[in-house]
Amino acid sequence: MNTRVATALSRPFALGSAKLPNRIVMAPMTRGQSPDGIPGEGVAAYYARRAAAGTGLIITEGTTVDHRSAGFLDGVPRFHGEAQLAGWQKVVDAVHTHGGAIMPQLWHVGIQRPAGAPPFPDAPSVGPSGIALDGRPGAGGTMTLADIDDVIGAFTKAAREAERIGFDGVELHGAHGYLIDQFLWERTNRRTDGYGGDLASRTTFAADLVAAIREQVAPGFPIVLRFSQWKSENYDARLAENPKELEAVLTPLAEAGVDAFHASGRRHWQAEFPDTGSELNIAGWAKKVTGKPVITVGSVGLDTVFEPGSLSGANAAVDTIERLLDRLERDEFDLVAVGRALLADPQWADKVLNDRMSELIPFSQDSVASLH
Repeated sequence: MNTRVATALSRPFALGSAKLPNRIVMAPMTRGQSPDGIPGEGVAAYYARRAAAGTGLIITEGTTVDHRSAGFLDGVPRFHGEAQLAGWQKVVDAVHTHGGAIMPQLWHVGIQRPAGAPPFPDAPSVGPSGIALDGRPGAGGTMTLADIDDVIGAFTKAAREAERIGFDGVELHGAHGYLIDQFLWERTNRRTDGYGGDLASRTTFAADLVAAIREQVAPGFPIVLRFSQWKSENYDARLAENPKELEAVLTPLAEAGVDAFHASGRRHWQAEFPDTGSELNIAGWAKKVTGKPVITVGSVGLDTVFEPGSLSGANAAVDTIERLLDRLERDEFDLVAVGRALLADPQWADKVLNDRMSELIPFSQDSVASLH
């Protein structure tokens, strides 16, 4: 038995009312396997397999809130509608049967929605300022205050439904250039009202959204917020150039009611602010400046750095997790999210925790195609 792995990753963790059996988290990965936005038996089985193999917390693929402009892909599950929520209920029950915890990732794509995209082709593309991720103006509509209220209401409704049907918490997708992130980022938020301006002012939308949810769910029901520096197709983008700016972004969100941050980096071993002399990654800095629990993610268990925007990407061989353990043992972060490695091998957690790493299945495009 590899006692180092077991000691580091097998420890239980309490995240609000969610009692996690270990430190392994399944990262959210878009699959497009839910016709009409309904997660069916195959979706339930997909997540249940990973819970049965010991994944402590599952964060579902992005699931869109009840706003017609929220999505842009066929087959992406929705978190509204009687049939859709009934499907999610079966997913929750399947995961809980195997002792795992599960949270939906609530999602609105904002200005990234192409014109005429499904599932509601007539819905407009909207964002904080109508500016695309590449800085191009006129890419969609600028959200009015009424639009903002509607979207906050949609997220809040989804969080209430998640608690009602037994989820263990919710994650808000505030990363990778989607709507929440568009409000946070200077390039896409040029508003002159209370939702725009300096760095702290640009957090207002996210903070209001979190506070609205916090008021509508139980005090212990955990709210996780995923954030990133990089954006889709823009790996060099940065919300914060230094720890002080990161603190300015994250502190209002923590004060509004975020219980944990899911810090999306491309490489979990990469120092985020090397000029400070610190080796902390983005998750480590999030923990340092907020004091909140954090989830790290980014190429865990792979020898190839992931490519955002697609699960296929290049094939990747199994890699050691020694660098991950070094940081986890220092309590740099609290939980570890695994993406493509866990997609390729549903038994990833069991094999890692029980000294069977030699049996791990490498990531390949075939494993994506099978979506087992």
